Amino acid sequence: MCMEETQDMDKSTKLDDGIFLSPQIFSLKVPKVDGGSVLSVKIRWRQQLLYSDGQFSIAVPFSFPDYVNPSGKMFASSEKIQLNVNTGMAKEVIFKTISHALKETRRQMGRFAFVYDAQVLQFSSANFNFTFEVPSSTTFGGLLLQSPSMNDLDQREMFCLYLYPGKTDNMKVFRKEVVFLIDISESMRGKPLENVQIAVVAAISKFSSADSFNIVAFNGETHVFSSSLELATVETIERASRWMNETCVASGGTNILNPLNLAMEMLSSASYSSPQIFLITDGAVEEERNICHIVKTLVERKKSISPRISTFGLGLNCNHYFLQMLASIGRGRSQGAFHPDSIVTQLQRFITTSSVLLTNLTIDIFDDDHGAFEVFPFHIPDLLSGSPVVLSGRYEGSFPDSIEVKGILPDMTNIVIDLKVQQAKDIPLDKVFAKRHIDLLTSQAWFSERKELEEKVATISIQSGVISEYTRMVLLEADVEKIKPVKEKEAKKLGRKSSSYVKDHRVALLSGLTLGFGNVAATNENLLTFGDTNLVDSDNMFSKTVRSIGGLCDCCCCVICIRGCSKMNDQCAIALTQLCTALSCFGCIACCMEVCGGSD
Repeated sequence: MCMEETQDMDKSTKLDDGIFLSPQIFSLKVPKVDGGSVLSVKIRWRQQLLYSDGQFSIAVPFSFPDYVNPSGKMFASSEKIQLNVNTGMAKEVIFKTISHALKETRRQMGRFAFVYDAQVLQFSSANFNFTFEVPSSTTFGGLLLQSPSMNDLDQREMFCLYLYPGKTDNMKVFRKEVVFLIDISESMRGKPLENVQIAVVAAISKFSSADSFNIVAFNGETHVFSSSLELATVETIERASRWMNETCVASGGTNILNPLNLAMEMLSSASYSSPQIFLITDGAVEEERNICHIVKTLVERKKSISPRISTFGLGLNCNHYFLQMLASIGRGRSQGAFHPDSIVTQLQRFITTSSVLLTNLTIDIFDDDHGAFEVFPFHIPDLLSGSPVVLSGRYEGSFPDSIEVKGILPDMTNIVIDLKVQQAKDIPLDKVFAKRHIDLLTSQAWFSERKELEEKVATISIQSGVISEYTRMVLLEADVEKIKPVKEKEAKKLGRKSSSYVKDHRVALLSGLTLGFGNVAATNENLLTFGDTNLVDSDNMFSKTVRSIGGLCDCCCCVICIRGCSKMNDQCAIALTQLCTALSCFGCIACCMEVCGGSD
């Protein structure tokens, strides 16, 4: 439902009906359950495949704590995993890591099906891990086309272009010149700032000795490690670590523009290298649109040699759409961490997968002045060692049988890569990329303040079922005895015109589903980045329930997953623990095909 249709519902909604208390904790009121009843929960989420050195992998929590096993007599229980793989590529696939005894049930070119079905006395104590490889010693890719369904409101054709680096062991990469901008405002105190320092030191420790870096710590002022970039030698890295321990003390406010300008100036003379800026912040500031405009002007002035700007947001107080827009303008990447314990792993990977293999990528067919193509992301990023290039969108007209991608290699020579164009089979491109398109369009709508873009986001959101900043999700009473039959004409109106339908039924708005546009007031008051991370302090059973599914945190594209339920007795807690961990069953996953190398 769109925002304006839910304004009256806010007043009558009870918070205990269903609400995200935080991005990781969902509270749902469970009605009285009679003995002998079967309680069934089906949950879908999108999870990105991880990509590293030619391998794709997915990890899903499938570990059950001991106390969910039936006590007393031993009863055989069923565990089942159904896994369908559609690589979208007509290439050889090698399966590497498989944690459970999967049986192959179908194999076609680029498409596979597996099943794991076992009767067990004790539920699984191991998470599900699956890794496959598309062996290639060179960069490869392709372009998939698909026609819209009859029910699609946007009747333009769809496309997906992918470009993978392949095995990067012997590939040359651009020499790095990196400036880290680290927020040390008061709200970063404690574990967030400590973990950022750990991640940065760990990342630069993997730099080549030919790479160079500098560090700028900022709050209301700027503190610079060195007057110029320094080579990433062991001695320099140790000195930088000591400097951060002494200088990076959380205090003061947040000023992002000054350190950005300073970093751009430091990298102004970069040549035969990959100049990059990593902005790490937890705050929102009032001048965010102005910052984007200033950086856009600087980037356009420097053109191809402009430093790539990547952003990493911490918590919900910062404006992730501002950070995404800034990264888009700077042809970089954007990611975030929503729990302090995930900062080190995510930020370190975000930095270490930034080695550039190809830069200044161009695709002639997209340089169409007639607006025949709508491409996401808006600016084509570089091809990185740990992050494939994936472009998607809509178009009018037709594609040739093959297209050319042009780029620049580390030795500054040009390269042309031919990509074969083919029809996508059994891959719903509109659903796979809905979340990505919504996020990018939302950042553009925020930046431009254009109402028509907000409406476009709302339309995509309602059609795809992916929540956005301009739509709301409601719980609708589904008692078949109370719901009147809906006529065909009225059914078509459900979505943006659903108010008249839900008016006579009990509904509850789900809160906390989206990131929001940051909290400038919280930033100015230096409120903690992640708030109180010890929200769960109720009875022992609830704490166990939360811990048992805690591994789901930060694994979803939208950074939202179920982590606990409150206001329940012990028996119901056990039942819901079993149901929540059953999320791991691949039969309940709408798994996202878009690969992830730390990108958005």
